[in-house]
Amino acid sequence: MTRSLLRLVRGPNLLIAAAGVFAGGWIALRAIGFPKELLFAAISGVAIGAVGNTWNDLRDVAADRVNRPGTRPLVAGQVARGTADLIVFSGTLVAIAFAGLVSGWQVLAALAALAVMFLYSPLLKPTLLVGNLAVAVVAGSPPLYGALAVWVPAAGVVPWVLAAWLHLVREVVKDVEDEPGDRAIGRRTLPIVVGRRPALVVAAGVGLLFIPASLLLPRNAGYGGAYFLIALLAQMAVLIAATWMLLGRVERVSAFLKAAMVIGLAALVAGKVA
Repeated sequence: MTRSLLRLVRGPNLLIAAAGVFAGGWIALRAIGFPKELLFAAISGVAIGAVGNTWNDLRDVAADRVNRPGTRPLVAGQVARGTADLIVFSGTLVAIAFAGLVSGWQVLAALAALAVMFLYSPLLKPTLLVGNLAVAVVAGSPPLYGALAVWVPAAGVVPWVLAAWLHLVREVVKDVEDEPGDRAIGRRTLPIVVGRRPALVVAAGVGLLFIPASLLLPRNAGYGGAYFLIALLAQMAVLIAATWMLLGRVERVSAFLKAAMVIGLAALVAGKVA
């Protein structure tokens, strides 16, 4: 049951979200530390992620019956709908409560992220690219959320943009993977509208544009040499993922992009703290 719940809330992704919040705070502070405001923000960020992932599965049951009948806990009957509803309700309260322990601005940021997540499946996801952009903006926001918690939100802007950029690529790839189920329930995602191959080419192009952006934006923001050294690994992962997409394949692309995000966070922290 515990493993099914972790799959439902996407446990590994929540760890990355928490790391993103801490990274944003450390970049803003230019030091590694654990002030209580940053800890509260990390808990709030994890709760927001759990709510969003669970809500998405609740709304996507019909599509998941086609795309992932054996791996999604709700479709497979491993987690009851009532349990998922409880996660959404309690997670929302936890997210807002811990944001409230930080500041009023943190509460507003949490409410904004939750609003986008609740609107995503019913309103945003069916609209071409709008849903992808919305998810990318929210999923890439943990560094900004962490920087806001220590009262230096501007320090989180570059990490936010770069993280959102990679999330946008990953969202398009996921739409390619989910095309059969999305088509079955009448969604208009990019691969359905333009075709699988053109959608992967678009995703690859956006991914390749990330590479110069990941050099220019941190350079202009004053990141140190440690960033550029470590970021090479992230850029290589993106390059490999883009190559696979141009070849029309999606196997392991998400894993490469996720690895690039984690390495990129480490590089950004090193570029300000080292």
